[in-house]
Amino acid sequence: MKNKVTGLLVMDVDSTLIQEEVIDLLGEEAGIGEQVAQITEKAMRGEIDFEGALRERVSLLNGLPTTVFDKVLARVHFTPGAEKLIHDLKEKGFKIGVVSGGFHEIVDILAEQVGLDYVQANRLEVENGILTGQVVGEIVTKDVKKNNLLKWAKENGLGIENTVAMGDGANDLPMIEAAGVGIAFNAKPIVREQASYQINEPDLYKAMDIIEDKM
Repeated sequence: MKNKVTGLLVMDVDSTLIQEEVIDLLGEEAGIGEQVAQITEKAMRGEIDFEGALRERVSLLNGLPTTVFDKVLARVHFTPGAEKLIHDLKEKGFKIGVVSGGFHEIVDILAEQVGLDYVQANRLEVENGILTGQVVGEIVTKDVKKNNLLKWAKENGLGIENTVAMGDGANDLPMIEAAGVGIAFNAKPIVREQASYQINEPDLYKAMDIIEDKM
């Protein structure tokens, strides 16, 4: 019975799995960090449309070389407790996925480092080693995040009561509200107000207490 899937955890990446906001780091590398960070903050608080905010920020990255990804990766840190949480939940038979408004170019590498099962993120358009300021394919919106939670649960034969969702921004709310256990992690006020559970210190392993109590 060791291979039986017992649960699913789906997390946001920026400011949840990792401590930083990758789009803000890319903005800093482009010399427009403050401008990008202001848009990010408004989007995470739910004050402006996430997709529009993403396209606006990505457009500001036009002309950056793809070598910027290595620089940004070097500045990214997993949130304390993240690796232990993932390891211990996998031991319990959980599948772990991330849904990110960030970018595959960074998230795929992070996912490989900690052994995630699922990854959904945005992809930046590149031509001749240079960012064009455009996004390729479907944007990861709040609805896409929720739909991936439901899809991955179904693929593993799990009821919604066996799912956990965790994030910090307004675009995480639909999946947090849809999951059996929804956790606001160091979240914006709108998320804390509506999530069933919250963690207000920078330690992802605190989620284990909630998960073990409720599942």
